[in-house]
Amino acid sequence: MFEQRANEVVSVLPWVKKVSLTMSAQPARPVFAGQLPPGLQTISNIVAVSSCKGGVGKSTVAVNLAYTFADMGARVGIFDADVYGPSLPTMVSPVNRVLEMNAEKKTIIPTEYLGVKLVSFGFAGQGRAIMRGPMVSGVINQLLTTTEWGELDYLVIDMPPGTGDIQLTLCQVVPLTAAVIVTTPQKLAFIDVAKGVRMFSKLKVPCVAVVENMCHFDADGKRYYPFGRGSGSQVVQQFGIPYLFDLPIRPTLSASGDSGMPEVVANPQGEVAKTFQDLGVCVVQQCAKIRQQVSTAVTYDKSIKAIKVKVPDSDEEFLLHPATVRRNDRSAQSVDEWTGEQKLQYTDVSEDIEPEEIRPMGNYAVSITWPDGFNQIAPYDQLQAIERLVDVPLPTPA
Repeated sequence: MFEQRANEVVSVLPWVKKVSLTMSAQPARPVFAGQLPPGLQTISNIVAVSSCKGGVGKSTVAVNLAYTFADMGARVGIFDADVYGPSLPTMVSPVNRVLEMNAEKKTIIPTEYLGVKLVSFGFAGQGRAIMRGPMVSGVINQLLTTTEWGELDYLVIDMPPGTGDIQLTLCQVVPLTAAVIVTTPQKLAFIDVAKGVRMFSKLKVPCVAVVENMCHFDADGKRYYPFGRGSGSQVVQQFGIPYLFDLPIRPTLSASGDSGMPEVVANPQGEVAKTFQDLGVCVVQQCAKIRQQVSTAVTYDKSIKAIKVKVPDSDEEFLLHPATVRRNDRSAQSVDEWTGEQKLQYTDVSEDIEPEEIRPMGNYAVSITWPDGFNQIAPYDQLQAIERLVDVPLPTPA
């Protein structure tokens, strides 16, 4: 789709006689592969679609966004995380409507519809779940982490309503690249959505866009707003989320969700599909930006023997001495969990210690491997509080 559009845009230029386009960009590689369960190690971006409020069209946005990604040429999967009321079996129509197990590997094989991989509790042959929260968290963990997703550019997670154990489990099990927030114009929706945005903020998951669903409809040459106006823009203004997308009230959008064929597939040239195309481009660009920021947030400069830190969404860059970072480890290996007594002594760490590897861990921390084999988890907040290098050493000759 991108190649076709690029050809069309260039072809209309008056001085262009012939267009020959070669796609050379390589798919983004997973940033956090080393710390993930095997099933998630080959997924480049994990996008949560959340509202924390039921009935606002979150599943509709999640499914149509996923098929928009697929239309752009991406490899895509959808994970329906709502065990109590799974929507995915109604919104898509795969031939195989039951998840299969790989008995040898003890993994789950996702079903597919129009090239998109699908996993939902509704495809497990159980319908809807009647169980307590801790059990649901375990089911979600198993469905998500033991599925053979294969290589995906985007895994879209349709989050269940609320901000409880299930949502926290999802955010902690997988490193979410970004979140898309869905709301409706009513004030009541804004109140619940605000809770979700705060949850993602605490978990260091960037919210990159807001979708305000059921905004308006057109009749008799006029535009009507039956549920009022302002909830989406209020979320954008209050929490600094950069992009807002409006979805109109359309009978076809609702009907497509019931028919098993997403609206962007049924009517790829329609107004709704255009909105989702704009949303898809926005999410792709923001995910790329986030990945770049995360991958270069903390690095080691061997020439000056210092750790460089530039936390995402911050203009500040500073240097830390490796030995200082190592001495500030707060794990159980360095600090007694019961008494708070410091077990790692100052003299235990050599002044000339150097990290062997620094890897991102989600959007909130890095994992630092030291020569003694110890893996230190260093949150950005902790690195920002450590004593910084003022007298920067001269670069060491190569």
